[in-house]
Amino acid sequence: MVTLNRIYTRTGDKGTTALASGERRSKADLRVETYGTVDETNACIGLARLHAEPRLDAMLAAIQNDLFDLGADLATPEGPEPPAYEPLRVVAAQVKRVESDIDALNADLAPLKSFVLPGGSPAAAALHLARTVCRRAERLAVALAAIEGERISPEALQYLNRLSDFLFVASRSANANGAQDVLWVPGKNR
Repeated sequence: MVTLNRIYTRTGDKGTTALASGERRSKADLRVETYGTVDETNACIGLARLHAEPRLDAMLAAIQNDLFDLGADLATPEGPEPPAYEPLRVVAAQVKRVESDIDALNADLAPLKSFVLPGGSPAAAALHLARTVCRRAERLAVALAAIEGERISPEALQYLNRLSDFLFVASRSANANGAQDVLWVPGKNR
């Protein structure tokens, strides 16, 4: 369990931060940027929850907890030597739960005939913001995984990919199951 007695430590005053392994890295390091963007996604979801109906709120609460797991996963890079403890990793069951939530919400939605513009209800707008930040986190994770010596579990990448899909479907659900979606009209303002 994590205990936070002091909020400021001064250890990051020179622009570095510690990974879960204790290794210090620049705050501009791609791994730090990746889990920081996961944290941004979580904050956006927190905002969306202020406007979510109870069923969607419960799904989002589980996702917020998962995102802390994902942050811990990303903050604990796999190295040549196993750590002295069992690191927290995102697992396939978490990905599967998000898929099940997508299917449950999507069952009530009418098929789309156009792209959806971010907006509609306050919950939907916040979920669209969370989706775009999540997509950025996914792009950063993919870039990080492409660096030699940096590893990210397939489940972590899958989770981010499914989460952005979930957030899109959730935004439509929050827009009266798509009835309040704002649809893109190509060339409308020419």
